[in-house]
Amino acid sequence: MITSPTVGFPIPEGTSDVALASYALPSSAAHGRILVGAGLALLPWLGYLAGTLPPAEAAAWVALDALEAAALLTAGSRLLRDGTRHRAPAAAAALLLLADACGDLAISAPGPELARAVAMAVVAELPLAALCTALAARPGPRTRRGARRRYAGRPRSGPNRRATAAAPAAPCHRPSITS
Repeated sequence: MITSPTVGFPIPEGTSDVALASYALPSSAAHGRILVGAGLALLPWLGYLAGTLPPAEAAAWVALDALEAAALLTAGSRLLRDGTRHRAPAAAAALLLLADACGDLAISAPGPELARAVAMAVVAELPLAALCTALAARPGPRTRRGARRRYAGRPRSGPNRRATAAAPAAPCHRPSITS
């Protein structure tokens, strides 16, 4: 056994870099559990925000955090169910989490309020946004021949398929303005 400089724990000798990388990365199910857990953790937070902030501020922050929770729960549940179709909600969650962190930091007063905003950004919002970004950027599943899967709802042939030849453009008639 040797200690890997890449992952920092003992590994068997002769382990290839590819095997080491796959050994060190969590599975889609683990990522799904993290996202679902974060989405569920936001639900009581919504109640806390609604009860402690002034009504005008509460509406904006509760709406933002509700959208974050919905995106995290959607991406996580899709990862847990079949491991596909998680990219769009993961990208939305990353964007919302980044906006939340920036908004918190921008409106926080100097002192303990700013320290709490920095702590929330560093401990929760930015790491989750980074995970969601990595999940959104991950390549989709491939078929046996290496081609990407087709979207199941798109017809492959028939009357609903778009024509490949370009239709001639219709002439544009604009009314003339004469004085």
